[in-house]
Amino acid sequence: MFAAFLTTLLFATSAICGYRTARQIGGIEANFWRIALATIFLTVWAFTFGSVFAGAPEWFMLSGLFGIGLGDSAYFQALPRLGSRRTVLLVQCLTAPFAALIEFFWLGTKLNLPEILCVAVILAGVAIALAPGDHLKISPRDWKIGLTASVLGAFGAALGAVIIRKGYAAIHDAGLHVDAGTTGYQRVLGGILVPTIFLLVFKWRSAHAYGAAFASDTIHISRSKWRQLWPWVLINALAGQTLGVTCMQWALQTTQAGIVTAIIATTPIFLLPMTRIIEGEKIGFRALLGALIAVGGVIALTFCR
Repeated sequence: MFAAFLTTLLFATSAICGYRTARQIGGIEANFWRIALATIFLTVWAFTFGSVFAGAPEWFMLSGLFGIGLGDSAYFQALPRLGSRRTVLLVQCLTAPFAALIEFFWLGTKLNLPEILCVAVILAGVAIALAPGDHLKISPRDWKIGLTASVLGAFGAALGAVIIRKGYAAIHDAGLHVDAGTTGYQRVLGGILVPTIFLLVFKWRSAHAYGAAFASDTIHISRSKWRQLWPWVLINALAGQTLGVTCMQWALQTTQAGIVTAIIATTPIFLLPMTRIIEGEKIGFRALLGALIAVGGVIALTFCR
């Protein structure tokens, strides 16, 4: 449970950084660079302190393909269109029930009634805290794309989480022990392929459509932006795909995917003070009420476990 709470805090930090970078350089490039840096960090861990390809790497790579490659790519398309708080709300609130359903139909793992009620309370609290306000104007096109991307991101994250559980089951059956950093490394190897393809296609289409002069100007602009953005990209990579995913792997070693994703669904609650400090957003009564309900659901879920 502690690992899931730590994951939540790290994912909230990653969402703030991811939103800033996606707004400046686009979701495709922002997502690629955070995963690329995370791959470097986790590779160093796996070859220094970890076990590289020990355990069940095929399951964790498959998890990375769906969770990181497809899920996170969709998530980063929603971020610049819907904003960090709204995107995280949609993705996290949908990930928990998706994960519970996938785990039920595939692995036969069931939640008991008190746990289901606690999950519902957590999600209801998050929804109350971050329900859309009238002050935020989003174009119909951005809303449709953002909503579709959020649903795809949630499904990819849920499927990836359940596959992680499958991987740990295989490790347990083989009588092995593999650290979370190693499984995180295996997972990110499976996840980096899709963002790389998306970035190459995006760069090729831009150069083909606008010519060499546009590409030269873009490089110059990108360099000036990178001087300001690299700390945010670095923190995003560390908090999200490096430390955050490692803690999530740790949590999923012993806890059902539906419960882990429900706790991580409180990420938007942690975003409230962060957006207040960094982005200057005001926190209203509804946000505080939803936060209390969600935190109460997490506490109750802890006692149910």
